[in-house]
Amino acid sequence: MPEFFPATPDEFHALKTEFRHHLDTFYAGLKLAPPYESVEKAVRTLTTTVHGLPIEEQTRVLTDPVLRWRQFQRAFEASGLSKKHRGIIAGLVRDRSAVSLPAEYDHFLEFFRLEGHGQSNG
Repeated sequence: MPEFFPATPDEFHALKTEFRHHLDTFYAGLKLAPPYESVEKAVRTLTTTVHGLPIEEQTRVLTDPVLRWRQFQRAFEASGLSKKHRGIIAGLVRDRSAVSLPAEYDHFLEFFRLEGHGQSNG
């Protein structure tokens, strides 16, 4: 059985940096200013959530891009980012081909395509 070690501060810093980069890319691709307070809340949410996972799961999140994106998506929703600029983004993503973001950003975009999934436009 493989041995698992707690994530180091450097690994958590790298995870937070990657998430923040993805959020910056997401909003830049939509040509929108990121809601900075909610972005910071999302980063804190990600950190708290991953810290709370068992060590084995932390290791998996840090090494598996699919699991990382799942955590990014959860933090995006839990922080309220999925409700910010809602009307604007929903309008932009009606035609996915018009949005110049790589496919992995569909993890965030799907919140804006779902009917009745929050209605705030803050």
